[in-house]
Amino acid sequence: MGTYTLDRRPLAIPAYRRLWVASATCAVGGSFSVVTVPTQLFTLTGSSAAVGAAAAVSFGALVVASLWAGTLADLMDRRRLLLAAHCGLALTYAMLWAQASLGSRSVAVLLALVACQGLTFGAIMVTMGATVPRLVPVDLLPAANGLSSLVRYTGSIMGPILAGLLIPVVGLGTLYLLDAVALLTVVWAVAKLPPILPGPYPVPRDGSPDAISKALSDAAAAQYERHRSALGQVLTGFRCLLTNRVLVAVLAVDLAAMVFGMPVALLPELAQRTYGGPAGGGLELGLLYAAYPAGVFAAGLMSGTFTRARRHGALMASAAAAWGGTVVILGLAPRLWLALAALMLGGAANFVLSTFRNAISQAYTDDAMRGRIQGALTVVLLGGPQLANLLHGMAAEVYGPQVTIGIGGLLTVITVAMIVRMAPQLWHYAAPRTDR
Repeated sequence: MGTYTLDRRPLAIPAYRRLWVASATCAVGGSFSVVTVPTQLFTLTGSSAAVGAAAAVSFGALVVASLWAGTLADLMDRRRLLLAAHCGLALTYAMLWAQASLGSRSVAVLLALVACQGLTFGAIMVTMGATVPRLVPVDLLPAANGLSSLVRYTGSIMGPILAGLLIPVVGLGTLYLLDAVALLTVVWAVAKLPPILPGPYPVPRDGSPDAISKALSDAAAAQYERHRSALGQVLTGFRCLLTNRVLVAVLAVDLAAMVFGMPVALLPELAQRTYGGPAGGGLELGLLYAAYPAGVFAAGLMSGTFTRARRHGALMASAAAAWGGTVVILGLAPRLWLALAALMLGGAANFVLSTFRNAISQAYTDDAMRGRIQGALTVVLLGGPQLANLLHGMAAEVYGPQVTIGIGGLLTVITVAMIVRMAPQLWHYAAPRTDR
C-alpha cells in the first residue's frame, strides 16, 4: 500500500472491518434524517424557530446521553450497550416513518422522537469511541480514526444531497424507513463482535453462551456494587479529564480551533455580502458549505501520509495552528476561489487534528475510565460549535464577517501556541510502541 494513499491497515482486523463496512453503508443511507426532520418541522409549522427548537432538544439529549452512556460503557459489556443504542435508534427511525406515513401533524410527537434520536445517537458516539481501542492496536488508532472520519464526512456530503433529490420522489416517510433499514447493517456488525467486558473481566475460555452470560452478570454486578452513584461516576470522568495535563491540553487545543476558528454561522452572510451571492442562498453559499468537507474527504484519501507518525501531540497542535492560518486567509480572501481554497485546506488540517485528538484521548486513557472520559470529552466538544456560532454571530454584528473570521483565525493560532508553551507534554507526546 502506498504511503500517500488511504491507510487501510485496520481493515485487516475482521471485527473492525465488519463494523467499518456497516458504518459506511449507514453513513449515507442512515443520514437522511439530517434533512428530513428539519424539512418536516418547517412544513408543519412554517417556522424556522421550530427547527431551532429541535436542534436545541437534540443537543440537550446528546449531552445527557454522552454522560450516561460514558458511565455505562465502563460498567457493562460495551457490545450490549452498542446493540441497545443502535436498536433504539433504528426503532426511533421506524417511529418517525410511522408518524410521517400516518400524516401526523403533532409537533410534540416529532420533538419527542428527535429527543430519542439524540439520546441513542449520543450513546452510540461515546460507546463507539470507547470500543474501537479494544478492537484495534494502539499504533493503528490514527488510521482507524481516519477511516471513521472519512466515512462520517462522506455521509455528511452524500446523505443530504440524496435526501434533497429523493424527498420529492419518494416522500419523507420512505427516507425515515431507509434510515432504519440501513441501521440494521450496523446492528448485524455489532452483534458479531465478541463481548467487550469492563475492567479485568475476561471472556471465559470455553466461550459457551451460559458462561459468557454469567461473566457479564458477575462483572456488571461487581461494578455496580462498587459504583452506585451515576452522578459520582460522571464527576469522576470530569475529574480524571481535568487532572490530566495531556488530555486538558488536547481539549484546550480542540476548543480553541472550534470556538475561535469555526465560522460556519457567518457563511450565509459571507456568500451574499462579500461574494455577491443571491439572498436566501445560491451557488456561492453551496460552494462555501461544500469546500470544507471536500478538504476533509481529500485528506482522508491520503491518510497514509501521516497515520504512521508517532508524534501525535505535535501533529495535532500543528494541524490546529494550520487550521487557524487557513481561517485568517478566509477572512482576508477578496475572491470566492481563494475562500474555497482556504476552506478546503482547513478541512484537510482539521481532518489531521480530529484524527490525532481521538487517537491521543483513546490511547492515553485507561480502559476502565475510557467511557467516562469519552463522555466528558463529547459533551465539551459538542458545545464548542454551539458557542462558536453564538460568538461569531455577535462579533459579526459589530465588525462584519470578514474581520470577525480573520480575528478568530488569528486567536486560534495564538491560543494554540500558548497552550503548547504551557503544556509542553502535549507537543512531546508520542504514541506508545507495540509489538506489531
